[in-house]
Parts: sequence; C-alpha cells; structure tokens
Amino acid sequence: MSEESSSPQAPADKSAALRSFERMLASGKDTALLRYSIGNEYAKAGDWTGAADALSHAVTLDPTYTAAWKLYAKALEQADRHAEALDAYRRGIVVARQKGDRQAEKEMTVFARRIERESNK
Repeated sequence: MSEESSSPQAPADKSAALRSFERMLASGKDTALLRYSIGNEYAKAGDWTGAADALSHAVTLDPTYTAAWKLYAKALEQADRHAEALDAYRRGIVVARQKGDRQAEKEMTVFARRIERESNK
C-alpha cells in the first residue's frame, strides 16, 4: 500500500479530484481540509472505510472541524461501526455546540438518536 493511500480497499477508479488530493498529501501537505476532501471523495465513491480513515485524520488535525465530525460519523455508520459512529456524533455535537453551529448540532443529534434507538432494539 502506498503512503498516499487512505484505504486498503481504495476504489480502482479514483476520481481526478481524489488523485489530485492524494498527490498533495504525498507532497507533504497535510491539513484538516485536505483530509476532509479526501474523505469526501472516498464517501462519494462508497468507500466508507477509506472515508473514515481520512476523516479520522481530519478531526485529529482540527478537533473543531464540525463538518469533518459529521461526515466522519456518517462514514463510520456506513461502515457498520455503529458504536464508533455514535461516539463521533456525540463528540461532533459538543464541538458544534461550542462553535454555535446549531444546524450541525441538530443534524448530528438526529443521527445519534437514530443509532441509539437501533441499538436498543
């Protein structure tokens, strides 16, 4: 696996955007926005494991990145990692509340409650 790949299950036909973002990463640029962009491209391709990996890096680089928390939690949920997704939603809710991002807070609260309801069945 190459250094620039975010996932061992990377899609064979990567988008031009994903190839470009991964070249930027390989050149030494590593920012939360770049990792978010890579994660978003993996999500678009349905590679939720790759998305979760990239987005994990994004929230590590910038723990206040609300959009990254939201997509990270979604990627974890889609990868059937529900307990981790619930944790990520909860952490994202705290970040959104602290930043005053009411819309993101509301959305993540809905998604977290859905996971809680499913786990209680």
